[in-house]
Amino acid sequence: MADAVYTHGHHESVLRSHRWRTAANSAAYLLAEVRPGTEVLDVGCGPGTITADLAALVAPGGRVTGVDAAAGVLEQARATARERGLDNVRFAVADVRALDFPDDSFDVVHAHQVLQHVGDPVGALREMRRVCRPGGVVAVRDSDYAAFGWYPEVPVLDEWRELYRRVARANGGEPDAGRRLLSWARRAGFTDVTATAAAWCFATPDERAWWSGLWADRTTASAYAGLAIGGGHATADRLAAIADAWREWGRHDDGWFLVPHGELLCRA
Repeated sequence: MADAVYTHGHHESVLRSHRWRTAANSAAYLLAEVRPGTEVLDVGCGPGTITADLAALVAPGGRVTGVDAAAGVLEQARATARERGLDNVRFAVADVRALDFPDDSFDVVHAHQVLQHVGDPVGALREMRRVCRPGGVVAVRDSDYAAFGWYPEVPVLDEWRELYRRVARANGGEPDAGRRLLSWARRAGFTDVTATAAAWCFATPDERAWWSGLWADRTTASAYAGLAIGGGHATADRLAAIADAWREWGRHDDGWFLVPHGELLCRA
């Protein structure tokens, strides 16, 4: 399978976003499949907030395994589980291209915002299917950058989106993954697929401040910034101007930002 670079990295500005995610705001389409006794694999679990929510839902009798390619972030995931008093969750380093689990190991295999960063998403889906028990579900959710929408129309944010898409594709990913999930699943051999869509919307003063602030910081200080400059896609001055545009948008009292996602439940 093709290699890809994780565009965002694990700078604090990235984890600020990841720690906000919950099963309710990021995996609602999956929750009917998660019940006591369910065995779940959470691929690309990051700091483990969604993982911990799933672990609470499968108790008693169920267990969640959270895996991520970055060993460092798993320490945060373990801390999250400890803080919540969960004893039915474990974490391990793993690569979605070659999961270190036997065939038919889990009832649910879940990946949130993962396939957009994988060089071979079809191969990743096949591998997720391999470790999913017959009758279980592979559940994937990814955003779609081309479909992001916002108001007011701060022009430099259009530049930000095109820059991000260019950098992500140079790294081997597909930033407009949401619209492609169904096609990828069909190519991976799934025939029983439920496709839906959902969105995050940031429109209150606190939400605008949080969303604009983390993207302003991410634009100049995260791994993405280094990849943008190192790959010749932008200069430090342009990234600073884009960060200023994020802050400008965040100051608007009528600011509104939409992040749409594609979602799939693929029956194994």
